[in-house]
Amino acid sequence: MRNIPTNSLPSATKSSLPTKTGLPLDLTGPHVTPAASAAHRLYQALCEMIVSGLVKPGEPLPPSRTLATQTGFRRNAVVIAYERLIADGFAEATVGSGTFVAARIPARTAEPNKPKVIVETPGQGAFALGCTHIDERAVQRFRAFVGRRMRNFGSEHLHYGDPRGSRELRAAIADHLLSARGLRCDPDQIMLTSGTLHALRIVLSAILKAGDQVWCEDPGYPAARKTIANCGYRAVGVPVDEHGMRVAKGRIAGPSARAAYVTPSHQFPLGVQMSMPRRLELLDWARQAGAFVLEDDYDSEFRYDGAPLMSLAGIDRLQRVIYLGTFAKTLFPGLRIGYCALPERLIADVTAARAALDRFPGTLMEGAVADMLNSGAFAANLKRVRKLYREARDALAETLEAESDGALSVPVPSQGLHLVARFDRSVDLSVAARAKQAAGAEGWLLADTYSRARPLPGFVLGFSGHAVPQLVASAERLARESRAALRTGNRSARQT
Repeated sequence: MRNIPTNSLPSATKSSLPTKTGLPLDLTGPHVTPAASAAHRLYQALCEMIVSGLVKPGEPLPPSRTLATQTGFRRNAVVIAYERLIADGFAEATVGSGTFVAARIPARTAEPNKPKVIVETPGQGAFALGCTHIDERAVQRFRAFVGRRMRNFGSEHLHYGDPRGSRELRAAIADHLLSARGLRCDPDQIMLTSGTLHALRIVLSAILKAGDQVWCEDPGYPAARKTIANCGYRAVGVPVDEHGMRVAKGRIAGPSARAAYVTPSHQFPLGVQMSMPRRLELLDWARQAGAFVLEDDYDSEFRYDGAPLMSLAGIDRLQRVIYLGTFAKTLFPGLRIGYCALPERLIADVTAARAALDRFPGTLMEGAVADMLNSGAFAANLKRVRKLYREARDALAETLEAESDGALSVPVPSQGLHLVARFDRSVDLSVAARAKQAAGAEGWLLADTYSRARPLPGFVLGFSGHAVPQLVASAERLARESRAALRTGNRSARQT
């Protein structure tokens, strides 16, 4: 692909290339990335022309062959640029009539030539959990992969597929798990799902019967607890300390449990890492009880101090541990693609359970995600956003510590996408509830993650997917309201 050399153009046309339809196409302005591909540079120029109002909605764009001749681009580059304009809503195509500027132009959130970060979860309130960033360069790569896969649409999409999902993506995930998490498994052991809770539902239906006990961390992830209960199993809360789930307490609280759901690398919500003695104790219990451990490794890719810890499944070599992962946080939630890695002995049963539940996963996005993993674009995006998340974490923690004047304790997590800000354990739970409401913070109350154990007063605050200035402003407001609620609570306590 090539661009027409600017020194070969007449001086009057170096910055503006009129087409047969009279369209002013600026290929040399600051909105064009010089090092980008020809197709992307042309897209940037067309996008700038449309958004700037130099052409009117509904106005025809020149045929691809004509524009290729006038600009010096290859026709394939023009076709790709037009396809992206259409995909992004800047243009519309009519069979037999051509390509036209869209009747309604979408708002542009960033200059096309700048590698800014897009927030994929707009409208989320302060400290909402589960928000993600995806770098603009990763968006471009993903869009290109999706476009290529759609242009090569094959017969595999016209038939019912493997209940586990495409082998191509399962193989890419297996390679990723080996390099990133020390987990060696065959693609046949991977099953694609629509997310962690979906995987949890499928796996439990294959290994448990109605009424069976399942250990759950207390405090822990409320959605997982609800899923377990809604499926007809008994969620048994097991206390967590600074070393992770207290296995000895689990043996007492749920002596007949056949499964345990844990977040060992970064316990949700407290953020502690399960110690090696506690991990081995949990695996010993699973072997002795003939039970399985479901390891939710929900944010292991976002470790800020050193390499990610080896997964529990890696230590166990997928004998009694079932590994759960997702692309909701490493790419974006709208993909609805998660996965689980299964012990070989469970492959047949879990596959049958999946086929009975919803046949097989969707196929259209699988190839594009495999391309992201295999091309290095996935790893590059993680490297870039990990830096952003570290900055957001530090800004949030520093602001809360400084502005709360000792009211809040804010341990800085070495991993993950959220942090916990706590009052002293003697503070009434209502103080945190009042502060959160007054500050208009979305986040979670720490007390809401407990089931049986005595709750601690505080907040679970997400920092990923939020701009730092907004995080700082929201943190100042929450700290201010926390001080006020604490003063009110202390006055009420003295009066009683």
